[in-house]
Amino acid sequence: MDDPQLDLAALSAWAGDALGDASEPITATRIGAATGIANALYELRRGDDVFVLRRPPAVLNDKSAGDMVREWRILEALEGTAVPHPTPRLLCEDPTVIGAPFLVMDRVDGFTPGYELAEPFRSDLGLRRGLAEAYVDGLVELAAVDWQERGLEGLGKPEGFLERQVSRWLAQLDRYRTRDLPELDFVTDWLERNRPTMSPAAILHGDYSPFNVMVAPEPPARLAAIIDWDTGTIGDPLLDIGHLLARWTNPGEEPVLTLQAGGVDHYPTRAELAARYAERSGRDLSALPYYESLALFKLAVILEGRVARAIANGVPDKDNTMAPLVERLMVAAAEFARGERV
Repeated sequence: MDDPQLDLAALSAWAGDALGDASEPITATRIGAATGIANALYELRRGDDVFVLRRPPAVLNDKSAGDMVREWRILEALEGTAVPHPTPRLLCEDPTVIGAPFLVMDRVDGFTPGYELAEPFRSDLGLRRGLAEAYVDGLVELAAVDWQERGLEGLGKPEGFLERQVSRWLAQLDRYRTRDLPELDFVTDWLERNRPTMSPAAILHGDYSPFNVMVAPEPPARLAAIIDWDTGTIGDPLLDIGHLLARWTNPGEEPVLTLQAGGVDHYPTRAELAARYAERSGRDLSALPYYESLALFKLAVILEGRVARAIANGVPDKDNTMAPLVERLMVAAAEFARGERV
């Protein structure tokens, strides 16, 4: 395999027999596109054993992104809990082995329901409500984990978590800001003035959506795993449900980022999913618009990093397709704040 991000000889020598029979060669296949801005994934095979290797992207918006040690700690902490997740196998913190820290985990049998659905979920419209409810139930299980008992002290700083959010993301934006963004001043001011009392601290995924879960291949709809934990922390878990619901599209609504693969029909509404989360978690969602607005503001800042990088690389405005998406996210954040999206 010719891939500059994965030296199989070095990997094999480092792993020894920890991934099966050391006399068997390790082969690797890249999973997903080699964009250089997303974490790189490889399917590893050694004999009959199959694993997934995950390493940071070649380009980072922020030094905290692509944190393999953080992801490893969370995956280990989730072992034995009701939260579906890949089983962690190996962590390498030495960047000299393949050029970056990496982790190896078991392959999960399932599919990611981002843009498309696998059968029978594609054809059986009745399964779509169950899919949406499974997304919510995964967050309910995650928020119920006793993170202190699971050894995650020091993973994050839950004290003052919400107080830090606006300044933290504005500071990141300032590192690469190249243009004015619509509604930015309104959104940040509104978030500061309408900050609620934080919900009891829990494990926060940080980027929760159907793009970061895997669904079991056979009905009934259930999660096979929640994946991509490198931005996880200890904080306010309502930001995760806010992130999911802010990007969820109600029927007849102008979409921001539609998460319902196959169209919005036959899926529950935001209100129905919020009610399910509140009932099952016992957490107060009366300030949900704050979390929805904060989630879109945060996402807009992150994606603006890609816009700035494209501008720096000379990409013409008409081809910088991320730019209008960032603007839509900021406008939608303002709409949640004003109560124009419910």
